[in-house]
Amino acid sequence: MRKSLLLTLLIATIFSIARADEGMWLPLFLKYNEAEMQSLGFKLTAEDVYSVNHHSMKDAVMLFGGGCTGELISSQGLVLTNHHCGYSNVQAHSTMEHNYLQDGFWAKTMAEEIPTPGLTVTFLIYMEDVTRQVLKDVNSNTGEKERQELVKRNSETIIAKLESTTPFKAAIKPFYYGNQYFMFVTQTYRDVRLVGVPPESIGKFGGDSDNWMWPRHTGDFSLWRIYTDKNGQPADYSPDNVPMKPAKWFPISIGGVNEEDFTLVFGYPGTTHQFYLSDAVDIVANVQNPIAIQARTIRLDAMKRYMNQDPRIRLMYSAKANSISNGWKKWQGESKGIRECNVVEKKQKEEQDFIRWVNADPTLKDELGNLIPEMRSLYKDYRSQVQTTTYISECLFGVEMIQKVVHPFVRTLVQGDEASFAANRDKIIANYQKFCESYYQPIDKECFVNLLTYYFTSQDISQIPTALQKYCGGDLCGAESEVKAKMEQLWEKMSTTAPYFTDQTKFVDYLSKANYKKVAKLANSEIVTLYNELFKVYVDTYSKSRETEKELDKHYRDYVNALMSKESDKVFYPDANLTLRVTYGQVSGFSPADGVQYAHYTTLDGIIAKEDPDVYDYKVDPKLKQLWEKKDYGRYANSKGELPVAFIASNHTTGGNSGSPVINANGHLIGTNFDRVWEGTMSDINYDVSRCRNISLDARYFLFIVDKFAGAQNLIDEMTIVED
Repeated sequence: MRKSLLLTLLIATIFSIARADEGMWLPLFLKYNEAEMQSLGFKLTAEDVYSVNHHSMKDAVMLFGGGCTGELISSQGLVLTNHHCGYSNVQAHSTMEHNYLQDGFWAKTMAEEIPTPGLTVTFLIYMEDVTRQVLKDVNSNTGEKERQELVKRNSETIIAKLESTTPFKAAIKPFYYGNQYFMFVTQTYRDVRLVGVPPESIGKFGGDSDNWMWPRHTGDFSLWRIYTDKNGQPADYSPDNVPMKPAKWFPISIGGVNEEDFTLVFGYPGTTHQFYLSDAVDIVANVQNPIAIQARTIRLDAMKRYMNQDPRIRLMYSAKANSISNGWKKWQGESKGIRECNVVEKKQKEEQDFIRWVNADPTLKDELGNLIPEMRSLYKDYRSQVQTTTYISECLFGVEMIQKVVHPFVRTLVQGDEASFAANRDKIIANYQKFCESYYQPIDKECFVNLLTYYFTSQDISQIPTALQKYCGGDLCGAESEVKAKMEQLWEKMSTTAPYFTDQTKFVDYLSKANYKKVAKLANSEIVTLYNELFKVYVDTYSKSRETEKELDKHYRDYVNALMSKESDKVFYPDANLTLRVTYGQVSGFSPADGVQYAHYTTLDGIIAKEDPDVYDYKVDPKLKQLWEKKDYGRYANSKGELPVAFIASNHTTGGNSGSPVINANGHLIGTNFDRVWEGTMSDINYDVSRCRNISLDARYFLFIVDKFAGAQNLIDEMTIVED
């Protein structure tokens, strides 16, 4: 398609009036959504949400860590985000003597707040459309390799100019598969301290059982504070730093939410794929997800069995299990939603309609007639590539000993050079000893045996390295008991043969005395051979898959551009890519199945109804139960005398929106987004307003826990609480 037409279509598309519910909108262009937002009840303007001329909501929203959202809720840099967003940091601060995960933590003074090295928050200063500058000298005759080089060079020039004249950092990201480019100018703060977190029995109530589910009763929040130097600038941790003095923060409303109330979610959604062809959707639902789900089921079963037996093991493995289970549960719902909403069939019909449109115009047919067939041909290869890489990444690297010890040992010592051997050896020993501090071998042994048994009995034998097919038990990898026995024997060899990976004392002793030649001879050992063969296949296949993805992205660039031409009256919001977005909708219950209707909110009564002292996920804190018994809810109860916990709305969210502020019609905080409903997790690919809902913590429950449960009046006093 011609470049001039491309830019015209993109601008026309973005500036069209949007449809409610679906969409992750760039706040820069929100003025074109303003009329619809106001028709849904929004009482402010787009300038109040995003402005470069005065302080606006965007100045109170941040990228928290590397993949969550947080929001400012006080004039002293107090940050609210999800419990699960700060989970690993809280675990790092915890010990058996001070188990903040299990017992919670509340700083009653700023002096008690805990520095958290490595945790950062990043604010957007402004965003700018730089498409013309990035695509300078790119034309219809530019080859793909030359195009990418020009894009890279032009982007680097733009960024260098900005960063040489301001204290800010910049990044340029592609949109619509490289049809458009935006620059994001940001500022990062490096001194972030833990202020408050509820015990797991509140912050993670329901655990994996309720994850991605509705009704939900999880108090998923944590509190942090940003510190700056005395001039208000970002700085590394120092006891001399002072609390941030932000120009904008969110007042918190205790007015509550009702059905059909306007809601706006501001945050950093990670990844969506709304333009996927049917072939890609089928690979997700029927190749990638099933393999990953089964592999992670194996890992979670082992972890939970031992975690339930010993609090020490629970502390070591809580964050690990939490990380594994999040995708595990989400992918199950995603595949289910794709099947039940017939997304593959829906996409196929759209593609057939596109092909008819192309073939009806001789010029279009000449330019685009081979586009869909070429993409489908690429997806045939990609299907096999995804199958191979998913099996190996989930099964081989799902074993902690392989990922954390064998992998670096082989790469830096067995395959390293003699000159760097001593330094790498010392590093391996130090990392190994650190690794063992939060490692429980019986869990990993079970994962090793069962994951590799799963791999060798379910992966197509043609995709298993020839040197490893001896583990399959025959021409077809199906003799599970035989394979399992071989894997158990192999695990035992790791403690009885050099370098004794699974015996901490022997491993450290062996490596401390070993020289380069001695270690290099281990290249032919059984575990190193298994690792090498699988890793080689993984690297080779992953490299091919990346090349396939590049080819597909090039085709998607033409496909999306053509779609915008074909459907010029339709709004095409850009896919999520961890940049600041706004999504808006309404509070709304939904019906997930015939005869089932879900209300839009849950209450503390539901927590008590779920209580089960014998199930870790459903233990209720005694103090919380006492407050319920007395109905001591203070000013946080609703008009029925209930204490609200969570609510659902039709905002289009995804991973990265965890911790996002949920804003009412007046611009006040009414909740904190933390999840989606299981039935709607396919919204990353296909948004369906009848079943896609985001789940948010009700601000009243958050305030109730801080006030009545924790007694942290110091924190309540610094917040701005309103009653609208």
